[in-house]
Order: sequence, then structure tokens, then C-alpha cells
Amino acid sequence: MSDLRDAAMSSKAWPFEEARKLAKRYEKAPPEKGYVLFETGYGPSGLPHIGTFGEVARTTMIRRAFEEISDIPTRLICFSDDLDGMRKVPDNVPNQDMLHANIQKPLTSVPDPFEEFESFGHHNNAMLRRFLDTFGFEYEFYSATDYYQSGQFDEVLLRAVERYDDIMAVMLKSLREERQQTYSIFLPIHPETGRVLYVPMKEVNAKDGTITFDDEDGREWTLPVTGGNVKFQWKPDFGARWAALDVDFEMYGKDHSTNTPIYDRICEILGGKKPEHFTYELFLDENGEKISKSKGNGLTIDEWLTYASSESLSYFMYQKPKTAKRLWWDVIPKAVDEYHQQLRAYPTQDAKAQVNNPVWHIHGGNPPESKMVVPFAMLLNLASVAGATDKDGLWGFIKRYAPDASPDTHPDLDQAAGFAVRYFHDFVAPTRQFRLPSDQERAAMQDLAAALGSPEAALDQIARKNAAMGNDEPLPEVDFHSDDFLQSVVFAVGKKHGFENLREWFQALYEVLLGQSQGPRFGGFIALYGVEETIALINKGLAGELAA
Repeated sequence: MSDLRDAAMSSKAWPFEEARKLAKRYEKAPPEKGYVLFETGYGPSGLPHIGTFGEVARTTMIRRAFEEISDIPTRLICFSDDLDGMRKVPDNVPNQDMLHANIQKPLTSVPDPFEEFESFGHHNNAMLRRFLDTFGFEYEFYSATDYYQSGQFDEVLLRAVERYDDIMAVMLKSLREERQQTYSIFLPIHPETGRVLYVPMKEVNAKDGTITFDDEDGREWTLPVTGGNVKFQWKPDFGARWAALDVDFEMYGKDHSTNTPIYDRICEILGGKKPEHFTYELFLDENGEKISKSKGNGLTIDEWLTYASSESLSYFMYQKPKTAKRLWWDVIPKAVDEYHQQLRAYPTQDAKAQVNNPVWHIHGGNPPESKMVVPFAMLLNLASVAGATDKDGLWGFIKRYAPDASPDTHPDLDQAAGFAVRYFHDFVAPTRQFRLPSDQERAAMQDLAAALGSPEAALDQIARKNAAMGNDEPLPEVDFHSDDFLQSVVFAVGKKHGFENLREWFQALYEVLLGQSQGPRFGGFIALYGVEETIALINKGLAGELAA
């Protein structure tokens, strides 16, 4: 066993923990179908959102972890329940009146409000596939409409007719008494109106494979369950799909977790083996409310990619999947910088640490080298003080800070610079609030400007700080423009001026000079922006020009 596989077998990273559970499923013999099948489900009732992507990203991480510890081939399918009836009209799409006129029709029978595709279902499927393809996911796309209408679900539908009473018994236990009176596991599609009907069954005929029911106008109909005339209710659909496709693994949100025993039991009644599951916590919007496709109250896939790389989104998805996380604009910079921190650490780690590093899972065991020599948060601050309108406005500062860097040799940094300018103008600039310094802060900032303007004064500040802390050793030779030296100068000035909690000193610098309460490592910011430029910025802050 290789060092990497050996490390993977004991890794506490959640994808490996789930992969080992799945491997136990076939520890005695490999699957008869010849592969392990991973599935993700998608309800195309609204435009795809980041939560939808998260299921595919996280499932792919578990799939890659499984492939590291097992030699059994794998497949991943993304199944769209696009035969589902449109129960309500999403708020964030055009042509609302047209959609209301098609309520309760299968999504693949509802006209596309964007007038680009054959139907609303086809439009939303295309949106999902476009994004998954952008990320390079290896998957196969399955459409419920195709599967029902082509007869590929006929066998499991006929089996459900035969075992109708057993499945109904499972479902009725979970329903209120009033709902029990009208519930059926089958949803017929009206032959004339094309609407998906939620009506009770008058007869379920196992011999003929048919159902009989009255439509909403009281007319009686008898339809075969095969050929796309009937679909399953959504809870039975889970179990039936698992049985029909022989699914080995599926993850879903915590809101489904109470239904897991129902899904499992229906799968078993229909002759299948229940898959392994993983439930994740839901994403929350800025107000701590659950993100909804129909409300459009969370970040969309395209919105994240407007301000940060796809890899940073994958990193966000990797982190603590069983913890509810706020998914809003302000999480993006942190995700970008933490992702690159992990990339930089990866080459220095042994196999055990590498398989626990998020970037192993994001990149399937082959992470690239990070060329982000300037953190994203620092680029945001640089965009602020430099007044940059595009990434070219940042590269002059970057080149001085890192002479060997260029857009060609550091494409991730070049891309991030463009994202930073866009993010700053859209989210940071409108919320900045500069203030004037207090008397204590003013004296300290005057001292800082003086120290930055004179290496001798800077060294004197550091020597005084060291002496106050009982350190009388002579100072070593220093690079006066290095991050560490400049940070020491800022630190020494703050101590000299009586800031017992240096966080208050740094916060003052951020609020007076950058218009925000949090900011970068200030020594690094000075090194990037430039010493002379920082002195000029301090003088502007002291003169009240920034607060004005």
C-alpha cells in the first residue's frame, strides 16, 4: 500500500470518512453492475444556486476519496426531476403571467420565460450543466422526463403497482390524517391539460399495470403507469430512483434527513439496496434564513464567479459541511485567501497532512502551485487607496512589491487583481466610513509617518519598544522595505503611544486611513502600497481629507 493510500485509510477528512463507509459496502465482493454509482439530485423549479453546485462538488470529493482507497470503478450521475409539476412561479424570472398560466405542468412542458430553450426545465438544466462543465466535473446528466417517457422507469413503476399497499403503508405513517385521505404515491399527468395531478386513486390494478382516478372536474380516467403517463410523488421518487438505478451514494440537505428512513424503506420494497447517505447543513443568507431557489435570496453561481475563482467556491464548499454557514458577499475574500494559504502549505506537508488538506480534495489529489504573492484582502485595500478602476491600476504596485511577478507568470494573481477591483467598487466602496483620529491616535500616526520617512527614526522606535520590554540586544541588519520590518515599526509606535490592546491601534489605522474597521497586516500593506505613498495617505487622514 502506498504512503498516500495508507494515509487516506486513516484520514479524518470528511470525504475519506464517507469513502471508507462506502468501501465497506463492497468489502466482500464488488458490485454486480461493475461500478459504484454516485448520484446527485436536482429540482429545476428555479435557477440553479450555489447549494445545487455544492452537492455535486462535495459528492465529487467523496468520489475522488473513494477512488484513492478502492480499485472499483465509479460513475456520477446528476439526475434532474424535470417532470415535476411547477407548483409556484419563481420570483426572479421574467414573463410571470405566462408562467402562472402553466402552473402545475411538468417543468419540461412549461415554456421558457427567457425564450432561449424548449422549456423552463430545459433552460434550468442547461444552466446547471453549463456551470458543472465550467468546473470540469465528470458526470452524466439524467433527465426524469427522458427516463419516464422512454420507458426506462417502467419496470420499477410496475413493481410499485404490485407493491402499492406496502409503499402506501410506509407513506401514510408520515402523513397527517387529512392528507392520508387523498394521498397516492402516483401522480398522473392529465392526458388533456398536461398538468401533474395530486388526486387519490380509485383503483390500482397490478394485473394491467394501470391506475384509475377522477380528475379535478370529476371525470374518471384510467392510465397505464408506464410510458411517461405517471410519475412518482417526490418522496417515493427518491426510493424508486435508488432502486431503479442501483444507486450506492447520495447526499442531500438536512431538511431531507427525517425522510431518509422513508426513502430507504421504499427502495427496499422495490427490490433495491438502500444507498449510503450524507446529510449536510443548509446555507443561510445575510439574515440567517435558508437560501431558496424560488426566492433568489442567496448568491448565485455566476455571482460568486464575478468576484472570485471557482476554486475558492470549492474551498468554501469543503469547509464543515455539517455546519450551517452564512453564504453572502463578505465570505468571498476570506475563502480566496484561505484557499491559497492551503495551496502554499501543501508542498511542505507529508502524505498524512496532504490528504487532510482541503486542496487535495478540491483538485483530486493534484493541486496546482499558488502564485498569489499578494493576498486578496490586501488587493482590496490596494484598490481602495490606489483608486484603481481595473487590474492594470494595481500591477504597478504589485511589480514593485514582487518584481518577478507578471500577469503571464502569475495568472492566478492577475485574475484576483481583476476580481479585487470589481469587488471593491461593488461592495467595499459604498460602505466605507472614514473618521478623524483621536488625539492619542493623531500623535501616534504622526510618529508613524515620521518613522516611515526615516530609517533611523524607525530603528529608534523599535529599539525603544524592545528596551521597554527588557530586550537590550542590538538590532540585526534589516531590510527597511520588508513586511516584517514595517510591521515592527507599526507595532513599536502603537506600544509607545500607550495602546495596551494593539488591536485598537490597528483598528484606528484601518478606520482613519481605509474607512473600515478591519484590514490587512499593516506592514504588508505598507510594503505593497509603498512607504512614501503610505506617508501621504497618513497625512491625508490627519488633515481630514479622507473623512471629508
